Amino acid sequence: MTNKEQTSVLITGGNKGLGLEAARRLGALGWTVFLGSRDEGRGREAAAKLAAEGSAVVMVPLDVTSDESVAGAVRLVREHTDCLDVLINNAGAPGRGTPPAQATAEEIHAVYDTNVYGPIRVTNAFLPLLQAAENPRVVMVSSAVGAFSVVTDPRQAASQFHELAYTSSKTALNMVTLRYAQALPDIKFNLATPGEVANRKFAATDMNNHTGELTVTEGTDSIVRLATLGPDGPTGLFVDRLGPIAW
Repeated sequence: MTNKEQTSVLITGGNKGLGLEAARRLGALGWTVFLGSRDEGRGREAAAKLAAEGSAVVMVPLDVTSDESVAGAVRLVREHTDCLDVLINNAGAPGRGTPPAQATAEEIHAVYDTNVYGPIRVTNAFLPLLQAAENPRVVMVSSAVGAFSVVTDPRQAASQFHELAYTSSKTALNMVTLRYAQALPDIKFNLATPGEVANRKFAATDMNNHTGELTVTEGTDSIVRLATLGPDGPTGLFVDRLGPIAW
């Protein structure tokens, strides 16, 4: 069992980018990090790197699109702890940037399977472990492009990027998170976008071919802030690294 002097966190998609950086930062705080990775080889490499830096890390094979994989992840985490303090649903799929008139239901479904159904699968599977914690928190990694306030703002690049799958999946994730926050008030459910909406900046990651102006560390500021909320912290918020943003 994990020493409960340590806070525990499970991060999906933790082998690279925002997930790995969040794992590094939380591990540096002395947390036990359950590093979820669909690719076991990359996951083990990432976990070994964090362990070499002094983090307490356990690699968890985890494909958020698979009920069987998620169930296996729960079993593995239970071998180490009887509660989970924080869940960060970070794993995401970008889709192909297809505009509405060319999009297919198959393509939309594939993106939703990771970005919407995945967080639901993982959250519901880990609810018992979360509910056993004293101050459970769930952080959903969303995107500013899922906000109506951003997509309808002509100053924002997203208003001219007529993509269907990814943007709508993040809008759906926002509503999903709000409904969890309302239905389960004993758990804090919040959304983070890795950017600065007011300054029209986003973090450089593989998903955007590293074209963002913010570093991956800056991109995780909102995620880490929500993950480290105290017992009196808020629930049902959508924030970037500067603070709450409009839906």
